[in-house]
Amino acid sequence: MYIHPTALVETPHIGEGTRVWAFAHVLPGATIGKRCNIGDHCFIESGVVVGDNVTVKNGCMLWDGVTIEAGVFIGPGVVFTNDRHPRSPRLADAAGRYVGRDWLAETVVRTGASIGAGAVILPGLSIGEYAMVAAGAVVTKDVAAFSIVMGNPAAAVGWVCRCGTRLRVEEGRAVCGACGREFEGGAAGGTVRRAAEDAVHKLTPD
Repeated sequence: MYIHPTALVETPHIGEGTRVWAFAHVLPGATIGKRCNIGDHCFIESGVVVGDNVTVKNGCMLWDGVTIEAGVFIGPGVVFTNDRHPRSPRLADAAGRYVGRDWLAETVVRTGASIGAGAVILPGLSIGEYAMVAAGAVVTKDVAAFSIVMGNPAAAVGWVCRCGTRLRVEEGRAVCGACGREFEGGAAGGTVRRAAEDAVHKLTPD
């Protein structure tokens, strides 16, 4: 494990082989797995869970209620949120809402997904396995596994392989031109399955 001298890491829950770089701040109660890379100027709040082999590039903000599963890539400047109806807890008209934690909307980014630079993830969403969120996207609803979304609000524009290459959709199947993986039922709204794998991923079109 390596923690840069200017980083402020207040949690003991940092996995073996993880690196935390300059001016990052990790609060008590956060958990970061093994072999992760946390870039400069990242803020990771109490309650955040980061799995193994995750890359978090510079300037990202991860708030309470965010769970990042294994192998996820989070590009520079990505912002997560956790409150659907935010007010200052110091505002007398809203203070009662923040006495407990009912306001917290949890977000999960599933295994292998990638989030491009500058994306904003609204609260209470799920980003599916190996999905790809384009740079600058504003994600307002759940993202299906293996799908590519872009824009504001983010909308599905295609499918992506586990290796990160956009899939070429042909008759009843999807093919990766980079690694050669084939997926059955590649048409939008179908069920896509990696050949010789048991796991079936139901992809929901936009």
